[in-house]
Amino acid sequence: MDIEARVQEALEAIRPALQRDGGDLELAGITEDNVVQVRLQGHCVGCPGAQMTLKMIVEQILMEAVPEVKGVEAINFGMPMF
Repeated sequence: MDIEARVQEALEAIRPALQRDGGDLELAGITEDNVVQVRLQGHCVGCPGAQMTLKMIVEQILMEAVPEVKGVEAINFGMPMF
């Protein structure tokens, strides 16, 4: 299984917890240096706690599930989605 498939699988495991709070995320891409880029959705967009959730939960789970991952970043952090 390639890195993208493993990242997607790990994100699918995380998404239900985010969805319970009205948020969500989707995989936007993976950089050449293995930083996972996600697009925040729902209540996660502009949420003051979103950055902490990304670093303390999403990033940790992804780095454990896919050791090649070097970090996680939201490509739309703080931007409202219409």
